[in-house]
Amino acid sequence: MLTQLAKFLKVLNSDSNPGQISLAFALGMILGLTPLWSAHNLIFLLLVCIVRINLSAFLVGFTFFSALAYLCDPIFNSLGELLLTHQALQPLWTTLYQSDIWRLLHFNHTLTLGSFVLASISAIPVFIIFRYLIIKYRSHVMAWVEKTKLAKWLKASKFYRLYETLGQGGGN
Repeated sequence: MLTQLAKFLKVLNSDSNPGQISLAFALGMILGLTPLWSAHNLIFLLLVCIVRINLSAFLVGFTFFSALAYLCDPIFNSLGELLLTHQALQPLWTTLYQSDIWRLLHFNHTLTLGSFVLASISAIPVFIIFRYLIIKYRSHVMAWVEKTKLAKWLKASKFYRLYETLGQGGGN
């Protein structure tokens, strides 16, 4: 995990497109918040392979939001139950459940439906917020951090040496 974090910091400090990094983080969020062994996650993994994103940012986002998902499971269950039991949506769920594909996606489970809906709704704001934060970080924080005593201390640490070797191509 230390290596992955060093790669992520290297990407933040590089000239990589902030949109690619934030899209990777948003896709990692969707996979992290939803149950891992769900059919819809295969679609998102295919998207990760097709679209040009930063894999380190994706893995950091996935790890962070997977841990967060355990805390949010009661919210996901409540939202899924609310959606599945809402009277106005009953004809929709009945129609969808008649299809084999929708049954395979397991959207009839409260946790899967609630987490997918919340993750999908959150994906665009997360993308926009992280893109903004990366741009601000690069323009303001990065220069200030390099002048602090903490940065000088970190540059003398093992973590920074690992960070530097990744920049020289030594840490695939």
